[in-house]
Amino acid sequence: MRILLVEDTEDLAEAIVRRVRRSGHAIDWETDGALAEETLRVQRYDLVILDITLPRLDGHAILEGLRRRNDSTPVLVLTARSEVDDRVSALDLGADDYLVKPFDFREFEARCRALLRRRQGIAVNVTRYGNLAFDRSARLVTIDDVPVDLPNREYRMLEIFLGSLGRVLSKADLAEQLFGFDDEAGPNAIELYVARLRKRLDGTPITIRTLRGLGYVAELKQ
Repeated sequence: MRILLVEDTEDLAEAIVRRVRRSGHAIDWETDGALAEETLRVQRYDLVILDITLPRLDGHAILEGLRRRNDSTPVLVLTARSEVDDRVSALDLGADDYLVKPFDFREFEARCRALLRRRQGIAVNVTRYGNLAFDRSARLVTIDDVPVDLPNREYRMLEIFLGSLGRVLSKADLAEQLFGFDDEAGPNAIELYVARLRKRLDGTPITIRTLRGLGYVAELKQ
């Protein structure tokens, strides 16, 4: 999944970036509200983590602009303001959730997982597909109750496919969700990850088909 962090407090932002990357997500970081607004107009994200107090353009204005453009990307607001009116204001403008600083990173990660699940239309952390179980909170995949050691990118690619069963995903769609602006990815990276993932999924009900000239589609075997 690809996440945008808009936060001008450097030490907090760096800690969030480390946590998100450790979980295998791609993340872009902006410290300036106006630049974040420009980025959101051209780049699609699965989640926006948004501070309220920002240089040039505050988080409320960014959020209002997103919703005015009918952009339904989930937004987690970070705020140092604990007053009820401030939280209500953010929610009324279209925020999906909020956290008051300082916060526990375990709660932060749980709230991010919940919003990303909602983005995919999934209500629970653990989903099962025959003998395959996918646990988002534990970051664990099991086949026949045996843990499968998946590198971060393969794990996130599987998450993308499971959240898009039956839908064709182009290489560009996959790359957009797997890689941030600062990530290095060779021209054949997507093909390589798909090939590895197919081998891992052998013996499960999940199959990934190549549609020549279009991309890939993950399906449940009947």
